[in-house]
This record gives sequence, structure tokens and C-alpha cells, in this order.
Amino acid sequence: MNKKVCEGTTIYYADEGKGDSVIVLLHGFCGSSAYWDDVIPLLSTHYRCIVPDLRGHGQSDAPKGAYSMEEMADDVLNLLMELDIPQASLFGHSMGGYVALSAVQRHPERFHAFGLIHSTAHEDTEEGKEKRLKAVSTIETEGITAFVDGMVPGLFAPQHLETMADKVIKAKEIGYATPPQGAAGAALAMRERPDRRDVLTATPLPVLLVAGEHDQVVPAARTFTADKSNIQQSIISGAGHMSMMEAPQELAKVIKGFLEGLAG
Repeated sequence: MNKKVCEGTTIYYADEGKGDSVIVLLHGFCGSSAYWDDVIPLLSTHYRCIVPDLRGHGQSDAPKGAYSMEEMADDVLNLLMELDIPQASLFGHSMGGYVALSAVQRHPERFHAFGLIHSTAHEDTEEGKEKRLKAVSTIETEGITAFVDGMVPGLFAPQHLETMADKVIKAKEIGYATPPQGAAGAALAMRERPDRRDVLTATPLPVLLVAGEHDQVVPAARTFTADKSNIQQSIISGAGHMSMMEAPQELAKVIKGFLEGLAG
């Protein structure tokens, strides 16, 4: 892992591949760049992959207090500036998709294209907002391990809990390493994020929307909120919320096909 200090915040990141085109991959809540371990080798043969640990996650700084999607997006934008990367294609998984939407909404000129992977442009429902507060309470009273143990099984398609037990364990271990104050800060950021469906309907940029056939966290209907000529919708067969672990070859194929279509 590499690191850069971005406007006072230390961000760790993987930097793999040497292609002229740059892909940025953002992980989800209580994840890290390691979520993408199975996908990076499949993409880095053709693209340079920048894969950060978002604020509050992995090895990156985890300030105390509530975060915002704008702060988390600015960390990514500042990292790209530090790396002298003027433009990239940005793909965000789950929470990473919320970060991507904030970045694209405010700085569309910095991106060739973007994608939401098991994510949504909707804001949290009222029930969802209550769940964020419960998550913070669980993290603060029972600890990050108990919270992750309760969260991770629901991220995978039910049939994969046994057939991909090693992947489930890896996702839990990544989650255990999340600083508790980072998880709490990010949960509050997700709770307060606005509805950004207008970003999808208004953007002229090419957009990739990816849903898992058996995603119990973000159903396809909440991912596929816009249907335009510049938007590609793809469903990963058999996957839950974690296609980067459950079906990495299929996800990489979808991303590569999307990007090759732009080049064509």
C-alpha cells in the first residue's frame, strides 16, 4: 500500500497497472481497498487501478466525529491531484457509490465516466436513517467486531454463506480492522446524504449501474433509477451485494466491456 497526505488527511491506496486509462475503485462501508483484491488483477492488465482506503476505513486516517460524503469525496479528488491524474473513471461499491456521486456532482470535469456497483442514488429511507443510528449505537456499545459479525452475512447471496465461506470470513476480517470511530463517522455520513438521482438524470457522462441478482441490501430497483442512452444497466447473476468477491470475473468483464465501449 502507498500513502499520500491529502489536505491534512492521510489516505492509503493501492496503485496497480500501467495503462493510460485510470480506474478508481471505491469500497463500501466497513470495507477497504482489499474488497477489490480479486478484481484488481483482472483490470490492471489494461488499466491503471487506484484503489484507496476511504476516510475512516482500512489504514487511512479515521478522525472522530461525523463525516460527510463531500469530505470523503474530496479525499479521493485530492488523492488524484496528488498523483497528477487529471481525469479517471470512477466506480463506487455501496457507500463508495455515494462518495462517487458527490464527486461527480461537484467536479464532473474530473471524470471520463462513473459507475455505481450495488449502490443507489436514493437517500436513506426513514427506516434506513434509524438503522444508521442503531449501527452507531452497536459499534459504540458492543464494538466493531459484534457489529461486523451481524452485518457481513447479509451482504452475500444466501447460498454463498456456505459455498464461499472463505470470502465471508475475509469480508469480516476486513471489517474488524475498521476503526470504530471511522465506522461511526461514515454511518452518519450515509444517514445525512441527499438524494442524488438528479445526478444520474442530468449527467452527460457515461454511467454504469450494476446490481446483484440476490442483493438483499440494495435491490436492483434502487440501483436502476435512471434509464438513458448514456446509462448501462447490468445484473450480476447469482451475486448478492458483494460481486467483487462473489463474482469477480463477471464484474470485471462488465466493467471492461463498459470501458471498451467508450473507447470504441
